Amino acid sequence: MSRPPFPTPSDAEIAVVSAQLGREARGVVGIAARCVCGNPTVVATAPRLTDGSPFPTFYYLTHPAAAAAMSTLEAEHVMPELAEMLDDEDVAAAYLAAHESFLDDRRQYGDVPEIDGISSGGMPTRVKCLHALAGHALAAGPGVNPIGDAALARASWSPERCACVDPGAARGNGAG
Repeated sequence: MSRPPFPTPSDAEIAVVSAQLGREARGVVGIAARCVCGNPTVVATAPRLTDGSPFPTFYYLTHPAAAAAMSTLEAEHVMPELAEMLDDEDVAAAYLAAHESFLDDRRQYGDVPEIDGISSGGMPTRVKCLHALAGHALAAGPGVNPIGDAALARASWSPERCACVDPGAARGNGAG
């Protein structure tokens, strides 16, 4: 999987991300994970947006099918079950290490005092947002974020098969 620093995203990649989000993409500093077809799945976002706002969610899940799958898990109340995994010392230690890894990755793009020590998704002590945790897991690769990995394992979407509306969108040929 990709790790920072990321190459600057192309205009075509930003267009795909904007289409995925249904709004203009903001602060994208790189494509952190991709669909098997090449479309962006997770973007890395600047820790401070151009309007000056701090943005703690460095890894942002943009793929519509992946985001929908995480929304479904949240609606099915899977988060408390995943949070129970933190009762295991080894899982809790790995989740803390994931938090530190996330902070180290984001720090490569600047220090923002307002979000110092804050990662996303509830790390390192709780489970708050599966979208953020899955985004981190996809960007960091398997075995880094145990809760993100578990959410992806439970999801109806898989990073191993394309679920894009237009796989050519990664090349700027349409909307992803």
